[in-house]
Amino acid sequence: MHPFTVLEAVVALNAGKLVGVPTDTVYGIAADPWSETGMNALFDLKGRGPEHPVALLVADLEHAHQLCEISAKARALASEHWPGPLTMVLPAATDLPAWIGDQARGTVGVRVPEHAVALELLNVAGALSVTSANRTGEDPAVSDEEARAIFGDAVIGYLAGAGGAGLASTVADLTVEPPAIIRQGPVALN
Repeated sequence: MHPFTVLEAVVALNAGKLVGVPTDTVYGIAADPWSETGMNALFDLKGRGPEHPVALLVADLEHAHQLCEISAKARALASEHWPGPLTMVLPAATDLPAWIGDQARGTVGVRVPEHAVALELLNVAGALSVTSANRTGEDPAVSDEEARAIFGDAVIGYLAGAGGAGLASTVADLTVEPPAIIRQGPVALN
C-alpha cells in the first residue's frame, strides 16, 4: 500500500469521503464541511448525530473569518494560542449549511492546528470538519496506525503521522462573558 498523499486526500474529501489526518493534539478524521454526504459519513463513523457539532480546522485566522465572527477577545486569544490546541466557539457566519456547527445556538468551533501535515492539507483543501479518531466515548487514536486499526476501510485513506500528546484541545465558548471552558485541554485561560 502506497502512502496516502495530501493531493489524494483533497480529491477524496471533495468526493464526500473521509480521510485521516494527524494534528497537534490527537489523530483526526476529516470531512469536507461543505459536503452533506461527507458530514453524514463523519457523524455515522463517530456514532453520533449533528447535535454534537464537529469543530472546523482552518489554516489561519483569515480562513476563520470566512466561517465565524472574530471578536477582539478571540483575535487576542488566536494571536497567543494559534496555531495550537485552543478551539474557540464563536458566532457562526450566517450562510453556513445546517450541518456545520451548532445551528440552535448559531455557533461554530474553530482552531488552527500546529502540525505541518494538517496545515498542508488545510492550505490546499480549505477548512475541514475534523474530529478525534475514535468512536464516541473511547480513547482517541494518536497515529495513523491506531486510527486504521479502529476504522479500517471506512476511512478512504490516512495521512501518515502521529498527533501530539493525545490530549484533545481546550474548547472555550467565547459567545459568553467570561468565556466558558467546555472542555479543558492543554491551554488554560485566565
